[in-house]
Amino acid sequence: MTLEISQNGNQMIVKLIGRLDTAASMQFSADMEPLVDNADKQILLDCSELQFISSSGLRLFLSLRKATIAKGGNITIKGVSPEIKQVFTITGFYSLFSFE
Repeated sequence: MTLEISQNGNQMIVKLIGRLDTAASMQFSADMEPLVDNADKQILLDCSELQFISSSGLRLFLSLRKATIAKGGNITIKGVSPEIKQVFTITGFYSLFSFE
């Protein structure tokens, strides 16, 4: 799993590449610290190259959402595959996030 973070004004752009499985979620948790620190901004999670997400990965998305709500930011998710969209839908997470 690779995470590429860039900033464009008040927006943090995060590209997730690979599989966000249980093993990768520990590293993802550490890698997303800059996002938590900037949770007052607009965060765009680009999942166009995300191949898989596990329940532990979903939990990290949820914790990031909680941080953005607390700090007045916002998360938008774009580029999810039909399979990943189905995971969000089945788990009830789809209604918690904004999707492009």
